[in-house]
This record gives sequence, structure tokens and C-alpha cells, in this order.
Amino acid sequence: MKKKLALALALSLSFSALLAGCGDKETSGDGADMVYAVETGSAGEQAALDKGFAYNSVASQADALMEVASGTSDAAIIDLLMAGAMIGEGTSYPDLTHTDELTSEEYGIGCRKGSDLASFINQVLYETYTDGTMRTIAERYGVQDALVEQKECAYEASADSDVEYIKAKGSLIVGITDFAPMDYQDGSDEWIGFDADMARQVAEALDVEAQFVVIDWDNKIMELDSKNLDVIWNGMTLTTEVTEAMECTNAYCNNAQVVVVPKK
Repeated sequence: MKKKLALALALSLSFSALLAGCGDKETSGDGADMVYAVETGSAGEQAALDKGFAYNSVASQADALMEVASGTSDAAIIDLLMAGAMIGEGTSYPDLTHTDELTSEEYGIGCRKGSDLASFINQVLYETYTDGTMRTIAERYGVQDALVEQKECAYEASADSDVEYIKAKGSLIVGITDFAPMDYQDGSDEWIGFDADMARQVAEALDVEAQFVVIDWDNKIMELDSKNLDVIWNGMTLTTEVTEAMECTNAYCNNAQVVVVPKK
């Protein structure tokens, strides 16, 4: 699976140009007469809106794939990184494939507006990128080709410090959804994935425990502001809506929204 994902990331740009020239409905990009399954509140839903596609909103990207597999929807729009881990030979959905790339985007991590936790995480991202830890974790999940180079950052504490609040309570509450290869459970129900492992790096630097909470993605901002969560770390696309509502970190991964259809 890891080799498949790395290959998909490396070749996706060249393949997308070729696919865009095909005349079949599922690769033409016009979306005519098709209904797409998308995760509510996701970049995939926004892409469907921008393209004027008819779509069904579902609770998660995993549910969107189930819609296509069952024939309830004609196609799904999901993250390229998830497509690399979840569809094609040797995966949960061997009879699905991805075609068009509808967007080009970046992942970031969301904290409460004005929170100094974003600055602290930026420092950890830089340190782990520089010493090779980030790449080692990325290779574990096959996303190394998607990494964004990290610029040098030093933590700047604020007067009303979220970092000190988290240290005092002894835990970093991380809002996630089940989203391989970023956050998902292994056979013992432990949360693993690139984002989960990187969140543990931050928790270690804070000298606290990382706790993972599955959330309703559409309510992520409200959950942050109410302090039910400390951070959203789940392959979150840095949209204008997100960056205006949260204190976001620097981008750490490249991504795209792709169309998933049944293989012919």
C-alpha cells in the first residue's frame, strides 16, 4: 500500500493532464449527469460546489467511497492521499480508481484563533523536518512525496498562552476523523497514521499525553472554540474559511481533490 501511495503521488500530475483530454464522462471533468458523494464541510464538497456538480453529502470520505462501491452515487470526491491508501489493487476498494484532479491544495493544522499553540507546532514541524523524523514517519505511511519543506520557526508565547494551558492540564486533545493514511486505527484500536504520529511528536515536546477524539468535521471550529479540543489535525485543507476561523500552522503536506469512480 505504501509503495502504491508514493507512486500515485509522484505520477499524479502527469496522469491528470492526460486524463483531462479523455472524452469519457468520468474523466472529462464536466460532471454531466453524475451524482458525487462528498464529505460534509470538506474541500471535496467545496470542489463540487465550485464545479456545479450534483452531490450527496455524507459523514466522512470513507462513507463517500462506500457510496460509490454500492452504486448509491456515481462518483466520489476525496483527498488524493486517501485515494492512494484506500482504492485500487491491494486496498479496501480494489474496483475503484481515481481520475481527474479537481484542485491543488495544502494541509495545515488548526488551533483556536490567536492561539500560540500554532507557533509551537510550527517549531516542532521545522525541527522534525530538519532532523529527518518527519520524513521517517511519512515513509511509514507512504506520504513522503507529499511533504512540504518547513521553514525555520521559533515558538513565540502569547500572554494568554494555550501552550501553558495544555501543559497544566497534561493532555493535548486532537480532533480527528477516521482518515487513512493520516488518522486511523490499527488492530488494537490505537490511532495511527502520519498526522497521529506527528501529533504525538508535539505532545512529547509539550511533555503531555496526546488524546484523539473523533469529531463531526462540520463542527470542528465550534469544538475548538469551546475548548473541547486543542487542535484539529486530520488532513485539513487550508481554505480561506479555515484560515479565517482558526489559527493555522504552516502547510506540511500537498494534496488534491480527486474524482473516484468504478473501474471499467
